[in-house]
Amino acid sequence: MRLSAATLGRLAPGVERFAYDRKTQAAGIVHFGIGAFHRAHQAWYTDRAMDAGDRDWAILGVSLRSAGVAEQMNPQDGLYSVIERSAAGSRARVVGAVGRVLVASREPEAAIAALAAAETRIVSFTITEKGYCRAPDGSLDPALAGSGSVFRFLAEGLRRRRDAGLPGLTLLSCDNLADNGRVLERLLADYCARHDPALGEWIAANCACPATMVDRIVPATTETDRAEAAALLGLDDAAAVMTEPFSQWVIEDRFAGPRPGWEAVGAQLVADVAPYETAKLRMLNGAHSALAYLGLERGHAFVHEAIADPVLRPLVERLMRREAATSFAAAPGQDLAAYADALLARFANPALAHRLAQIAMDGSQKVPQRWLATLAAHQARGERCPAILAALGAWLRHLRGDGAPVDDPRAGELGAVVRATGLRPAAEALFGVGGLMASGWRPDEADLAAISAAA
Repeated sequence: MRLSAATLGRLAPGVERFAYDRKTQAAGIVHFGIGAFHRAHQAWYTDRAMDAGDRDWAILGVSLRSAGVAEQMNPQDGLYSVIERSAAGSRARVVGAVGRVLVASREPEAAIAALAAAETRIVSFTITEKGYCRAPDGSLDPALAGSGSVFRFLAEGLRRRRDAGLPGLTLLSCDNLADNGRVLERLLADYCARHDPALGEWIAANCACPATMVDRIVPATTETDRAEAAALLGLDDAAAVMTEPFSQWVIEDRFAGPRPGWEAVGAQLVADVAPYETAKLRMLNGAHSALAYLGLERGHAFVHEAIADPVLRPLVERLMRREAATSFAAAPGQDLAAYADALLARFANPALAHRLAQIAMDGSQKVPQRWLATLAAHQARGERCPAILAALGAWLRHLRGDGAPVDDPRAGELGAVVRATGLRPAAEALFGVGGLMASGWRPDEADLAAISAAA
């Protein structure tokens, strides 16, 4: 029997679930990109905030293209379970915050109408780095920001709100982008400048794009995971997500209107997200990417296997503690040594089957903020980052096609450079002045030698 509103009463004993009446909750949030991470993170926080007494913050999910999540969740009335795994065992909670899921490519009018609805107050996003339609220099790429992009839906929905005399919205990016709120704000302004400058002025005056930092490891769900969920729930759950007990959500306290009481259930509302975001991008995500490319070429499949490798663990510890953690100024009270300890413990969690191949996806979109920013900060002080340089070499070998299949929007372009020229010339072409991935870091002769050392 499948999880749904009709079968909730059949949940196995011990499974946590919401206590509020879902039928009375207005959809205050429209969320683009309702994948596993959102369900284990923002929707999980929102569910518990409503359970604590907040109301009318139900989530309408929108998938831009794929119907997969809608097909998982809609037959279940939007219900799903979050399974937290640790060495001590697993525990399950059924989340009721999501009402239904639209597929924008099939139902564009419904998605636009949801954005224009009077009860909508927040639009949130986990559309991955690719969803922001950026050119290599970070600007909006008009060729990517077409009729199927999130910008088209936002512009049309916000235009209808303006014309109806409704208030603006909080546009809440929850993607792993440096200063994600400002990135979204800038790209949406660029889109409007091309298509409707007057709308851009209205958005600037009436909407807010707070920055956020999100952190929870959420591996892709497998059929084995779904079988475990069914055993825990006593019901089949096609939309179950597996995660770790740890979660963190830091949000800039800059909203255009009302918001859920997320801080009552563990989120942090702060004036400046930047130090938390930087720690996460450079320490956690940077270490994850290093483990992915170095671990895959050493034959590992999962994060917990790679961090147990006696060759890789010291390298990753160096990356976190001596390279990433020293590349920026921490916020008052932000303990980066303790954060590194917690990260290593999380990576070693044997109950969380976090695949290195999943982390290795879209490397060209991740490398700049995860590694290149740290390299630039140390270069400005005359220092080197041998752990990151080793990881960069592994990424270039991955692009060359040495091991696991490459899943990256720039795989053809960048891979062709590496195969045609070799690692050292490719590193010069990618990262030098005017390079294909130009940044504030410019590799010198010693850097290039380190990158190509294990070729």
